[in-house]
Amino acid sequence: MEVIIPGGNPEGLLRILDELNLPCLWKTTLDDGNTLLHILMESEQTEHISDVLTGYYADAPECFHIIVLPVEVAIPGPEPEPDETAVEAEIEQKKEIRVFSKRISRDELHADVSEGIELNSVYIITVVLSALVAAIGLMRDDVVIIIGAMVIAPLLGPNVALALASTLGDLKLAIRSLKTFFTGLVTAYVVALIIGYLFDVNTETSAIVSRTVLQKSDIFLALASGVAGALAYTTGVSTALIGVMVAVALLPPLVTSGLMLASGNPHQALGAIFLFLTNVTCVNIAGVITFLAQGIRPKTWWEAQKASKAVRLALVFWLIVLAILALTLIWWRY
Repeated sequence: MEVIIPGGNPEGLLRILDELNLPCLWKTTLDDGNTLLHILMESEQTEHISDVLTGYYADAPECFHIIVLPVEVAIPGPEPEPDETAVEAEIEQKKEIRVFSKRISRDELHADVSEGIELNSVYIITVVLSALVAAIGLMRDDVVIIIGAMVIAPLLGPNVALALASTLGDLKLAIRSLKTFFTGLVTAYVVALIIGYLFDVNTETSAIVSRTVLQKSDIFLALASGVAGALAYTTGVSTALIGVMVAVALLPPLVTSGLMLASGNPHQALGAIFLFLTNVTCVNIAGVITFLAQGIRPKTWWEAQKASKAVRLALVFWLIVLAILALTLIWWRY
């Protein structure tokens, strides 16, 4: 972590940082009189140290900046000598760790998620290509082609961003994620409709039939996908690999619905839409719960109060949607 702080005598801050038993810390005085701190730390320490710095310089001028950089290797490696103070600090730190200890900081997560919901031409092209390849795979009943389309995972970012926005009570992030998600949804559906009109779709293939009927196993798949998607962002696991799992629950049912509607099968198209909406609901419920289990919270207590209300509203909303879908599906079948 590189920290630019105002003034050349941050002794009070350095005393606070010394108590955190950091592997390495050094400072440099800049030409403008400000101070540049270099801090080497474990990834799970980033959020706490960022909060300490932000709180210490809450009223600082614009020259205060924090830059978080990944470390490929440190030579020599950090080897702190074990002593009673270090052991006690480690115990206290572990008390703050929730279910999953190895995760990036809240600010890093927010930056990664925000980058994943940029609504631009690249995102639109990505959705078009993914929907096109998925439609071909569905029509050919070829699982390999369907999985190949899912590697792009265009709907992963917006759903993870929406879950994070609900967890943090971030309205701006929620609006951006919804805008990107609905744009991708409409784009993929239009592509599926066009392909359905241009080609003869075999509605009897197992790949298509399995995505026109909602089963109990689909709910568990969607929940698992939501957890996997959240973990992919917070633990640094490849989002391309995890995105396949999430995309399997989202894009194929959506594309199937478009193909069925264009082929003159509105009943099957509606069934695929039910599956898609159920999967979206379960993915977001699982994402919010996963973020909460990882201890992701806003910085300040007043933001935490707002976020707590947002979480309750989000969970209640998604559960109501899930109940409505379940009741509608039962009525539709019988």
